Amino acid sequence: MKHPSPVLLPLLRSRAQGEIITWIMLHPDVEQSLTEIAAAVGTSTPTVMREVDRLLESGLVRSRRRGNQRVVTAATDNPVYRPLAELLMLTFGPIGVLRDLLGDLSGIDRALIYGSWAARYQQQPGHVPNDLDVLIVGSPDRPALGDAIEKAERILRREVNHRLVAADDWDCDTGSFKTTILSRPVVHLLGEPDD
Repeated sequence: MKHPSPVLLPLLRSRAQGEIITWIMLHPDVEQSLTEIAAAVGTSTPTVMREVDRLLESGLVRSRRRGNQRVVTAATDNPVYRPLAELLMLTFGPIGVLRDLLGDLSGIDRALIYGSWAARYQQQPGHVPNDLDVLIVGSPDRPALGDAIEKAERILRREVNHRLVAADDWDCDTGSFKTTILSRPVVHLLGEPDD
């Protein structure tokens, strides 16, 4: 089955390709096995293997054996590494960056991206958005959450609008806010998706 080019970066063949390349390029100091990459981006190991083979042929990654596993790292000395990593950060980077930063905070029950970025990620046409809308459900330390959001804005070079909702309020919400959010495309970052 052929998947369409991702709306966020239509230069790529598929969203899986974008997620794999982004994961490798944005973690340049970490040797990762093909299985670890597949688990991190939610795709199959054979898909990762095909993309890594293409990246190896172009000199964008390095590969070596670690026991019975093949591990890869970004080839940061390749002249296109930095601009490619920057482009990937701006298009596919929000998921990994926000998962990493929000995942370090206690008190978050779930988090998701909604709004126009989530719509583009889910293949709805339109321009790549200038900002991100993030819903955080729980009771994290507010100063720590503010620091994490500011760091995400610096890394992603775009505004991150966040809305914090107490878990009880979210679970009991039968009003228009929750219905509106969940009736449109969302990208789950942390916790279990709402039904």
